[in-house]
Amino acid sequence: MNKAGNKKSKELARKAANRLLAENRFARHQYEIIETLETGIELVGTEVKSIRAGKANLRDGFCLIRKSELQLHNVHISPHSHASSYFNHDPLRVRKLLAHRREINKLQGMLDKKGLTLIPLNIHLKGSWIKLTIGLGKGRKLHDKRQDEKKKEATREMKSALARF
Repeated sequence: MNKAGNKKSKELARKAANRLLAENRFARHQYEIIETLETGIELVGTEVKSIRAGKANLRDGFCLIRKSELQLHNVHISPHSHASSYFNHDPLRVRKLLAHRREINKLQGMLDKKGLTLIPLNIHLKGSWIKLTIGLGKGRKLHDKRQDEKKKEATREMKSALARF
């Protein structure tokens, strides 16, 4: 009994250590995601507390490569409620993303050649670290979005029909 209880608590701790904190669902609708990359984010203390409380908004965010550095722009992280205005952070400040040099160079090459863009997809915990998943995406046209909706609707109908039998 003790071993089973211990195993269960470890499993719960592992799930809690890898939880989703914020997601950009709109990005998957607007862009066709070709490739994803998990990066670290350079944050200050009040930003960490706000993100863990679920106060981050990725909807209007985008990433740029400037001076061989990945930067996160226009992501709103609300000021921490229990900190004074002096110690709090700017909600829309530019944040540096942490990735290996060869990954940044690879992304830069793909951005230059194909006219793609970098979009923040989600912020999640990995162990005790806060990570950001960015996606290399190509903008969808209106007819592409309609076709995608038709495919999703068809798969939903097939699953519901199979569930009946």
